[in-house]
Amino acid sequence: MTRSTNEFRNQLKAARRAGTPLLAIRTADPASAMAQVSAALCSNTDAPLFAWDILTGITARNKSGKDALAQAFGDNTSSLGPADFLLALHKAAGSKSFADAIIFFCNPQRMWEQVDVTQGIWNLRDVFKTGGQMLVLVTPPGSVLPVELQNDVMVLDEPLPSAEELEVLVHETFEAAELPLPDEAVRTRAVDALIGLAAFPAEQVLAMSLSKNGLDLGQLWDRKRQAVEQVPGLTIWRCGETFADIGGCENIKQFLTAVLHGEEAPRVVVFVDEIEKAFAGTGTDMSGVKTEMTGTMLSWMQDRGADGLIAIGPPGAAKSMIAKAAGSTAGIPTVAFDLSAMQSSLVGGSGERLRAALQVVDAISQGRSLWIATCNSITSLPPELRRRFTLGTFFFDLPSAEEREAIWRIYLKKWSLDDSDCPNDEGWTGAEIKECCRKAWRLKLTLKQSAEYVVPVSRSAADQIEALRRQAEGRYLSASVPGCYSIEIAARASRRLFRSS
Repeated sequence: MTRSTNEFRNQLKAARRAGTPLLAIRTADPASAMAQVSAALCSNTDAPLFAWDILTGITARNKSGKDALAQAFGDNTSSLGPADFLLALHKAAGSKSFADAIIFFCNPQRMWEQVDVTQGIWNLRDVFKTGGQMLVLVTPPGSVLPVELQNDVMVLDEPLPSAEELEVLVHETFEAAELPLPDEAVRTRAVDALIGLAAFPAEQVLAMSLSKNGLDLGQLWDRKRQAVEQVPGLTIWRCGETFADIGGCENIKQFLTAVLHGEEAPRVVVFVDEIEKAFAGTGTDMSGVKTEMTGTMLSWMQDRGADGLIAIGPPGAAKSMIAKAAGSTAGIPTVAFDLSAMQSSLVGGSGERLRAALQVVDAISQGRSLWIATCNSITSLPPELRRRFTLGTFFFDLPSAEEREAIWRIYLKKWSLDDSDCPNDEGWTGAEIKECCRKAWRLKLTLKQSAEYVVPVSRSAADQIEALRRQAEGRYLSASVPGCYSIEIAARASRRLFRSS
C-alpha cells in the first residue's frame, strides 16, 4: 500500500475504533471507496456488510451480510426507497444479527435535501452508536452535507491514486495484455499522463491506449485530457507555445524559468484568466456563493502552500501567453482553471465543483502547483487572495521598441511576410502586431494596408492604461526589466525610429 492509501485506511480504522455511527466518504470512484472500507474494516471480522442504491435496494456484500439480510430487513429488500431504507435500518439497529454492521448509502447527495431522508440519517446517529453500526454515505468529491447533518457526520476524502499505485496499474495492465513490460522511462511518462485520474478511468484510458506495438503516449494524453475536462471548469491547454515564441517580457520569462527548473519545481501550471472577474462580488453577493468560493480557494492555497504570481496589464500585453507557455517550456501540463464555469444553479453546487476541481489539481500536481493569474484591474481582487500569490505581482506594460522588434520577427517568420513594409507601431501590443501579420497573410495585404484595420488599445483605452501605469509605479515588478516598474524607464524604452518603405 502507498502512503496515501495507508493514511486513508488508518483514518477509517480510527473512525471505526471511535464508534463513529455516520461517515461520509467523498470519492471520484465509489467502487474503490467501498472496497477500501471493506478491506480496512471487514477483512479480519465477520461484521455484516450491506449496500443500498436507488435501483437495487439493499444488497449484501459479504457472507455475514447475506445471513443477516432477510432477518434484519425482511423479504422486500429490493423495493425499499431511501426513506423506507433508513427507517428499516433504525428498526434493525437492535437486532443481534445486525450488530457491528456497515452499510453503504450510494449517492445520498441526490436525496439528502428531502426532509425525510435528512431526518432518517440523523435518527440513526444514537442507535448506531449504541449498536456499533456505521452508515457510510458514498458521495462525489466536493459534496456538502445539509446543515442539519454537518455536526453529526464525519467526512473523509478518498485520495486519488498516487504515482506508486499508478505504476503498479501500468505494470498489471501490460501483464494482462500479455505485452512486454515497459522500461522505466515509459512507465514514468505513463504515470505522468495518468496522474489526477481516479482508479477506474485510469485503468480504462490505459487499456484503450495499448496495442500490440505497445503504449501510445500521445493517445494516452488525449484520453487523460478528455477525462480531466469532464470536471466543470478544467481544461488542459493543448497548444505547444514556449517562451521562445514570445517576444519581450524577458524579466518574467527569466524568473519563471528559474521557478520551473528550481528546487521544488512545480508539476503543473494552473492558469486563471481575468481572476478579478471570477471573484467579483466577494463579501457583497447576496447568495454567498462568491464568498464561499473565495474562502475555499484561500484555505486550499494556504494548506497546500501553493505558489503563484499575478500578471496585470492592458489587454494584449502577453499576460495570458506567458501563463500558457510556462507549462510547455517546462514540459509539464498547463491547466486552465475557469471559476465562472464552476458556478452552478443548484444550492451548494458551485462549492462542490470548485472542491472537485481542486482535488484534481492536487492529484495532478502531487502537491506542487504553480498558479498564474491574469487581470486587467487588481483593485477588485480581495487582498487576502492577492497575498496567496507569494511569487509577486508583475506589471505588463505596452512593449518597448526593442520588444516590438522581437515580436515582429516572430510573426513575420511565422507567416513568411516581407519585413520591409512594417507600419508605425508606436503603442502597439504584441497581440496587435500578431493580428496585423495574420490579416496581411490571410487577406493578401501589405503590412501597412493591414495596419489600417488595427486600432491599438493604447489609443482606444488610453485613460485606463495610464491609470494602470500609475497604480503599478514602484508597487509591482516589471515583466520586462529587473526591479519594480517605472513609468519613466518604460517611456524611454518605447520610443524608436519607425521603419518606412
